[in-house]
Amino acid sequence: MKTAITEMFGIRHPIIQGGMHFVGFAQLAAAVSNAGGLGIITGLTQKTPELLAKEITRCREMTDKPFGVNLTFLPALKTPPYPEYIAAIVEGGVKIVETAGRSPEQYLPPLKRAGIKIIHKCTSVRHSLKAERIGCDAVSVDGFECGGHPGEDDVPNMILLPRAADELKIPFVASGGMADGRSLVAALALGAAGMNMGTRFIATQEAPVHEKVKQAIVAATELDTRLIMRALRNTERVLNNAGVEQIIEIERDKGAGLTFADIQERVGGLYPRIMLKGEVDAGAWSCGMSPALFTTSRPSPN
Repeated sequence: MKTAITEMFGIRHPIIQGGMHFVGFAQLAAAVSNAGGLGIITGLTQKTPELLAKEITRCREMTDKPFGVNLTFLPALKTPPYPEYIAAIVEGGVKIVETAGRSPEQYLPPLKRAGIKIIHKCTSVRHSLKAERIGCDAVSVDGFECGGHPGEDDVPNMILLPRAADELKIPFVASGGMADGRSLVAALALGAAGMNMGTRFIATQEAPVHEKVKQAIVAATELDTRLIMRALRNTERVLNNAGVEQIIEIERDKGAGLTFADIQERVGGLYPRIMLKGEVDAGAWSCGMSPALFTTSRPSPN
């Protein structure tokens, strides 16, 4: 299959494995790339630029196919040394970077000078157009169904994707609720040049996460995610669990007076415990609405 995305990134199938915290390690990225898609290493999961450089080398030892690195730009008490992470990417010979979070504009020049293609994750048409204006080569358009941060507009992909097709000149992929061949056909029909899958890849054998995480995803339906942090305008779609129920209760009690500090211990710094140790009820972790689409053994409800 040839699309603008397969041509741009030199891949066989227009399927991208999005960057996911403590999921996007070299072994998953290499497996996706070897299968003909585009695997992505999650840059900031590596605590230092030096560790990222080693992870890039490790991935290159497992695949000779194209793969990329995700860099997410988010507000933080201590800003990561992004120029050093970028240097590790450039020196590692990576030619594709997925950016997310805040605008990557200030970090684009060194990436562009190295001939790196940039695909930026966006949750709206207006943000996609901004990414196009600042020089991104492609965008990943994330609908309301996506795991993680779906933005604040609540627009699902059946509306968002054709709107993006109407407005954008650069190619884009569909993200959010993407899980199987039907998803890809639908994405292409709505104007995308491919799709980005996140939650679906967490549930694969190749994903280096705890088995309890995979089982929690496989057991989920389209009704088992929750939206948290709406009052903070930092909405996140997460898989429901005991920790998330506690967050929702705190949000209900605090109302408009909610601060991040009220829920911090249940949303911050938990990914190593969840993804690596399997403490799935510890708190919030991102999950899209797609699990029901890739589990066939679940009995139909009466």
